[in-house]
Amino acid sequence: MFRFLIAFLPLLMPLLLSSCGSGGGYSGVRYSSSPQFINVSAYDPKERQRSGSSYTPSEQRALVRNGSLALIARCAKGAEIDTKCAEFLAGAEKQGKLLGAYYYVVPWQSIDSQARRFVRRLRQIKKEKNLRSSEILLVGDIDSKCNSRHIVQFIRSIRRLTGITPVIYLENSAGLQRNLSAAPQSHKRVIRQAPYWLALYSDSNEKLPHIKTPDDLMAAYGVWEEWAMWQYGGVFWENGRSAPKVYRNSRWPAPKYFGSMDRPMERNVFNGDLEEFRSFWKRHSWRW
Repeated sequence: MFRFLIAFLPLLMPLLLSSCGSGGGYSGVRYSSSPQFINVSAYDPKERQRSGSSYTPSEQRALVRNGSLALIARCAKGAEIDTKCAEFLAGAEKQGKLLGAYYYVVPWQSIDSQARRFVRRLRQIKKEKNLRSSEILLVGDIDSKCNSRHIVQFIRSIRRLTGITPVIYLENSAGLQRNLSAAPQSHKRVIRQAPYWLALYSDSNEKLPHIKTPDDLMAAYGVWEEWAMWQYGGVFWENGRSAPKVYRNSRWPAPKYFGSMDRPMERNVFNGDLEEFRSFWKRHSWRW
């Protein structure tokens, strides 16, 4: 029996580490205490669905009251500029929130031109809105049809233009998981240097039954050894309305809505404490 266990130990180790480690698959984050923030696009705010607090791009006091420490606004998708990015960033700055922006990277356009458009548009926004914040976090939101080469190109282009390594956001995509897990080691080395922002809204996905925790999803990509941010709350369009999709179980007791807010929104948590959150944000922000 002992020889049998030794022979299968390499196969059992990932499961043991996931289930018995200090994070139990969640890397130590806690819904009640880990730093929270939201991300937005021109589709926000979503429609009102219950009584409670509301917000607009320019008036975000309710978000701060409910614990959102930062805001990441979509800057563009491919060649399409987001019409609310400037107003969202100005409204977040007015409340003293940390600023971030993401670019939805598509594979059918030049990656370098998209990176240049990202930087150019943010410079325009800073000037137009007379923003005083000295730094802004940069994120690449990667389309599921992209491959590891596209991600590497985006990271390198942003580094060349700004001197910083952007955060990489990946949806829970089986295609991306297959592509990145089989990517050349030279690509993985570059991508691993970019902090990983994951999206996981449930611990029971029929298409991906092996993905139950953030650590499971990270392992499926076969690139990173730790993740930085988790989008645990998403919003889908179903039956003519916005439907909140929120990761909820006994380990992660997240409510359907964010605090007292009256509508669904995309919600996130940082993998660390408040001091680490602020340090991380500064380290990966561009002095624009």
